[in-house]
Amino acid sequence: METKQYQYELRLYIAGKTVKSQTALANLNKYCEEYLQGEYKIEVIDLLIEPQLAEGDQIFAVPTLVRKVPEPIRKIIGDLSNEEKVLVGLNIRPVNINNND
Repeated sequence: METKQYQYELRLYIAGKTVKSQTALANLNKYCEEYLQGEYKIEVIDLLIEPQLAEGDQIFAVPTLVRKVPEPIRKIIGDLSNEEKVLVGLNIRPVNINNND
């Protein structure tokens, strides 16, 4: 059985089902559907359940989004409500760009 390779692998660290955590997840899902169209994988890690996982990605605040793939690793802290900041921070380019060279 083949494992699908995703162009973007994202990890969202949260601490329980707080409003900020739920907002961050909803915003992330919206941006991914709009700009990455199926070429992504989101892993949500609740640090209230698995606090030891914070050390691996050096997480000091939540919610924090970590882009694991493609490298370099990038992080954004907060509820991801600023779409432009998220797209620039993660270096995400819209899939449907028309290049008029």
